[in-house]
Amino acid sequence: MDQGVIIAIDGPAGVGKSTVAKRLAARLGYLYLDTGALYRAVAWKVLQSKIEPADAERVARVLGHTTLHMQFQHGAMQVLVDGQDVTAFLRTPEVTAAASVVSAIPAVREWLLPVQRQIGQRGSVVAEGRDVGTKVFPSAPVKFFLDADASVRAERRHRELVAAGHGGALEKTHQELSGRDNRDRSRAVAPLMAAADARHIDTSTLSVDEVVEHMMAAVSAVS
Repeated sequence: MDQGVIIAIDGPAGVGKSTVAKRLAARLGYLYLDTGALYRAVAWKVLQSKIEPADAERVARVLGHTTLHMQFQHGAMQVLVDGQDVTAFLRTPEVTAAASVVSAIPAVREWLLPVQRQIGQRGSVVAEGRDVGTKVFPSAPVKFFLDADASVRAERRHRELVAAGHGGALEKTHQELSGRDNRDRSRAVAPLMAAADARHIDTSTLSVDEVVEHMMAAVSAVS
């Protein structure tokens, strides 16, 4: 594929977006953009500021004195909030829960839109999230929408939490994913949905390598 293009990957939590996006970016020699990490960074700032994530007015105000930068080292994305590298804090259950709430606030989504598009201007980017192909990069020449059975997604997410030292009941993880799905799909601004021209991949029974091979075949078809 020609250098300079953007590949967009969307889908709900637990479908393997981050893993396959990183792998695909490495195969292509592209940058990997995790748009979800940006919402998590905002959530981290909100929590640090002792603000209730659902308080849209106060969350919007805190954006006015927040700086957000990304830097890429050896294919890995680091997120800096007000000059502090917060990458290591973005996957905790607390930040994850808060990110699900703040991401539904229109002011947050609008504030992050130019940040994401600025990275896309560099080209040669594999971007993953929940509205990448529909809102952030609607003109991306290659778009994927990943999905999987809800129970499979919950099991995957639960394994990630346990591996990161954040254990808990599988049923609780399943409930949290269901709530997140409902918020993502029903929010007023840029709800989670597949772009009309996205290629659908059900990852329920596929390995990471199999998903990446499907993607590589699609990329090669349009190169």
